[in-house]
Amino acid sequence: MILTVTLNTALDITYRVRSLRPHASHRVSEVTERPGGKGVNVARVLAALGHEVTVTGFTGGATGRVVQERLTAVPGVVDALVPITGTTRRTIAVVDERTGDTTQLNEPGPTVLPAEWSAFQEAYEDLLPSASAVALCGSLPPGVPVGAYAGLIRTARSFSVPVLLDTSGEPLRRGVAARPDIIKPNAGELAELTGSHEPLRATQDARRRGAGAVVASLGPAGLLAVTREGRWQAAPPASFRGNPTGAGDSAVAGLLSALVEHHPWPTRLTRATALAAATVNAPTAGEFDRGLYEELLTRVTVSGEVSAA
Repeated sequence: MILTVTLNTALDITYRVRSLRPHASHRVSEVTERPGGKGVNVARVLAALGHEVTVTGFTGGATGRVVQERLTAVPGVVDALVPITGTTRRTIAVVDERTGDTTQLNEPGPTVLPAEWSAFQEAYEDLLPSASAVALCGSLPPGVPVGAYAGLIRTARSFSVPVLLDTSGEPLRRGVAARPDIIKPNAGELAELTGSHEPLRATQDARRRGAGAVVASLGPAGLLAVTREGRWQAAPPASFRGNPTGAGDSAVAGLLSALVEHHPWPTRLTRATALAAATVNAPTAGEFDRGLYEELLTRVTVSGEVSAA
């Protein structure tokens, strides 16, 4: 079982409009709702790849009930969300059908009380003995300590469970110091962490700060990885226009699925890059174009070198 942690779960709502124009009224052509938050998106993709996944984090209020109802319809995903008194947030994506661009609006999330945070930590520790890997994903809701991910990483390490961390800002900075097995920042998050805008230098610096491996998302250019075993860059054969929301989450799913299947780094990066590109081509986050994904598995290019023993 792969465990994904989403402390700031959401109900993802996507509106499609013919053309998005400021200061104008719009007729919505299609509305979709999905359980969301980065770790939930990761779980959905992992399940589609055939893995058993357990989702934990927080859920509350009417929105939280909708999230849980929708999760029950996802084959292969087990709901282990922890209830809170606050109301789960919503995220709104507006897709411009003319350009393919997406405008995203993210609510901050409910305040988590100290007793609720303690209850989550107990539930998390109970789940770890059955986990083959853990993904810690997304922002922290109000009330959760800024060092939360660092503590969760140390707990997972005490159970010898590999951890992938995908967050930003101070939670990422503190989390890296707890020595996660993998971090997956995008270029902006990596620059904020290290102060460097040169991808290779920044990725190497992030690894020196404590991460076992750093896999940086470079947008249409693919992924750059610096690991104990070597360094590689993976690139799709072309840029794909569409909704980029969830592409990074699909990359995380690709990395985790290949990790638990014991594939080498080039295979992990090929899978992650193909999934990310296939997600851009899909209409909503947490989904991917399976036909395109399977095609890209043979077309993603990976270059790099193995570290000397």
